[in-house]
Amino acid sequence: MGGTGVAEPWTEHGLGPFGPAVHKSYSRTQHATDGSAFLKVYVGIDPDGRRRREVATIERAALREISVPPVLASGVGEGGSWTVFRTMTGTPCSIGTREAVERYIGHVVAVSGRLHRPAAGVTPGSGWGARRVDLCSSHQFLLDQLSSRCHRLPWWSVLSAALQTIDAHPVVHLHGDLKAEHLLVDGNRLHVVDWEASARGPAVLDYTDVVFHLIRDLLYEDVPPGRIPVDLVTRLPFSGPVLAWRLLLWLDRRRPQDIRLVTVHDVCRLAADKQDISAYQLLAHTMVRLRAAGVPR
Repeated sequence: MGGTGVAEPWTEHGLGPFGPAVHKSYSRTQHATDGSAFLKVYVGIDPDGRRRREVATIERAALREISVPPVLASGVGEGGSWTVFRTMTGTPCSIGTREAVERYIGHVVAVSGRLHRPAAGVTPGSGWGARRVDLCSSHQFLLDQLSSRCHRLPWWSVLSAALQTIDAHPVVHLHGDLKAEHLLVDGNRLHVVDWEASARGPAVLDYTDVVFHLIRDLLYEDVPPGRIPVDLVTRLPFSGPVLAWRLLLWLDRRRPQDIRLVTVHDVCRLAADKQDISAYQLLAHTMVRLRAAGVPR
C-alpha cells in the first residue's frame, strides 16, 4: 500500500509501518512489523458501513465481557475505509480433527452465553445499534440480504414462506461470522475477532453460520461428506429454513450463474427437514455437487 508519496492516514496516529497485505474477498490486512497491531482495509460490499459497524460493535461487545481486539484508530482515506486493531495473542480454532471440531463447538457455546443475552426492544438489522428504519421482521431481514435477481428465481416464494417461522424467535445480538479462524484461544482466554458482519436477529443465525462454514470448509479441503462430524454440532440450535437461506446467500455472492444451480427441490428439502443431522448431510451432498460444477469456495 505505499509508493504514492502520500502519507497514509494511520501514520498520524503513530501506527505502522505495516508489512505485506493479505487479500481476502472483502478486506485486505497487514500486520505491523513489530507485531503490535494489524491494519484492515475494507473492500467490496459497503466498505465504510462495515468499518463503522465493526468499530461500534466491538465497543459494545467489550461491555458484555467478551474479549475483543481494541480499536487503535479508524477512518477513511484515499486508500479506502480502514481500521487498525491491537493484535490479540492466541491460536485460531481448528477444524482439522474431530477433537478440534469438538473444542471449537465448545468455544462457540461458551461465547454465545455472553453474546446472545436477551435484550429488550432489540429489532432485526445490521450491527448492534438499532436505527429508526430497522423495523422489519427477522425473515424479511434475511431476504433483504439476497440480491434482487433472486426475487425472480423459482425458489423465492418457497424460501420466503419457510423463513417466516423464525419471526417467533427472540432477537439477540449476533457476531455474524463465528467461524473457527475468528476465535483465538490464549490459554484459558478466548478472544473473538472480525465483527464487521455483526447484526441483530435470532441466535440460530450465528449457529447456522458456524455449521455452514464447517461443512463447506471441510468439503473444500477434500474431506468426504461421510467423514464430516455433523453429530458434534447437534449441540447448536437448528433451523432448516435458515440453513437453506445460508446456502443461497453463499451462492448469491459467488459467480452470477451459481445461484441458478440450486433448484426449488433443493430448497424445499433443506427448509422442510426437521432433523439436524439429515439436513446437514443433505447440505454436504448438495455442496459436493456445487463444487463439482465449479462453484468457488
